[in-house]
Amino acid sequence: MSAANLLEIESLNVAVGAAPVIKNVSLKIGAGEILGLVGASGSGKSMTALAIMRLLPAAAAATGTVRLRGEPLNGMSDGRMQSIRGRDIGMVFQEPMTALNPLMRIGDQVAETLRVHRSASKVEARSLARATLDLVGLSGEQGDLGRLPYELSGGQRQRAAIAMAVIMAPPLLIADEPTTALDVITQAQVLLLLKGLVRTRNMGLLLISHDLAVIAQLADRVAVMQAGQIVEQGTTLQVLRDPVHPYTASLLAAAKLPSRRGAAAKGAAVLQACGIVHEYPRKRRSLWHAAPPLRAVDGVSLTVHAGEAVGLVGESGSGKSSLLRVLLALERCSSGQVRLLGDEFSSANRASLSRLRRAIQAVFQDPYGSFDPRWPVERLIAEPFFLLDTPPDAEERRRRVGAMLEQVGLSAGDARRYPHEFSGGERQRIAIARALITEPKVIALDEAVSALDVLLRDQILTLLAELKDRLKVAYLFVSHDLHVIRALADRVYVMHRGRIVEEGPTEELFAAPRHDYTRALIAATPEIA
Repeated sequence: MSAANLLEIESLNVAVGAAPVIKNVSLKIGAGEILGLVGASGSGKSMTALAIMRLLPAAAAATGTVRLRGEPLNGMSDGRMQSIRGRDIGMVFQEPMTALNPLMRIGDQVAETLRVHRSASKVEARSLARATLDLVGLSGEQGDLGRLPYELSGGQRQRAAIAMAVIMAPPLLIADEPTTALDVITQAQVLLLLKGLVRTRNMGLLLISHDLAVIAQLADRVAVMQAGQIVEQGTTLQVLRDPVHPYTASLLAAAKLPSRRGAAAKGAAVLQACGIVHEYPRKRRSLWHAAPPLRAVDGVSLTVHAGEAVGLVGESGSGKSSLLRVLLALERCSSGQVRLLGDEFSSANRASLSRLRRAIQAVFQDPYGSFDPRWPVERLIAEPFFLLDTPPDAEERRRRVGAMLEQVGLSAGDARRYPHEFSGGERQRIAIARALITEPKVIALDEAVSALDVLLRDQILTLLAELKDRLKVAYLFVSHDLHVIRALADRVYVMHRGRIVEEGPTEELFAAPRHDYTRALIAATPEIA
């Protein structure tokens, strides 16, 4: 092995049972180098990371060699490997909320690695945890050691996860989709942080991502993975500007989203928000005085017309999710009014609410998390039928579910299968079918493609554009991905600190943003050179 190589993987093969999932993979990472590993969902990227960490599922078997600073990791005892994890290899997982212990305060979680590997005292560990949280940008009240994970925003949780991974200053860091759920401003900050840690500490970084723009911005070299194999690798500039393999070319083509906007909508208003204010109580810090409420939404008004796609963008904590809950009548606003199809929706009585809910449905970021895994697809898609005055009988239900599955590009026979039997893109198609089954006038899509790779994202956006034109349904598309908003939305609202700071036709807003915050969002959006 070359002395310059911090990590070297030679002929790595991984099989789960009889099925091969990693096939003859060889990779190298030098100290101070960032290697981007890209590919579609299921290509084997995360399994490669787990093989390096020796965290493969019990049914998986690996062959080949993985060396860290010349030392083979394959033959190490479990005890020795446990001492390597955290100390010599840090790992940042895609979803920090599941990687963090919800019952432990962030100071204790960041300090835990230090106490395990160095037997540091509680005082010393907390002191270094404080310094590391400051290093990753969680200082002051944001980085209070006593905060629990649910009290942090998505970007703050990801920073805490990075702090856990780097507190021991490991020579190698593996980051598995570390910015997927982050808005563009927080993503830019996290990427800058990772790059700074690599350069100042001379670390090696394996950056796993399906976002080619992120890879273009950060990686020194790129390896492209398809069906468990490395099909192309080289310098970032070389691979992204002059791809050799057809699969790499297809990823690049899908990443450069073309416009899918149709003709400008001129229909009547189907969803209107007027002066919405929504507040949450804060934790009481005094026996004598209640804390002032947190105003998450501050006087917001917006309109969605029939057949129109409207984008709502803003960073984490801007109030998008709080506004969406009010628009869906999942929470009552403090003041203001939501009208759906001209009727009062935000404060409707139970009977009216049930009737109006047929006209507005939602598609969430993680369809698997919004499905009951014990239910077959037919029952999942048919669930909204309870909103109808007269739900269809069993035969009619099967017919309508089958027809809807075919509309979203699946087959009627898929109705008998279960959620775990589908890929991520197929599950999102099922979620769209469920949202359409009551023939709504409005669909709210909450980060509906942010967890998908570029190929699946391209397919889902194409499907949504086709359905909008065919069914004349309106979309309210909430997303932090400005590329997606630009491709699909006819108009865009920009939300900042609970308020709409700018609104206008998509191309006008992107070409000549008027507000400083809009300009900051556009500037922070990574581009493929």
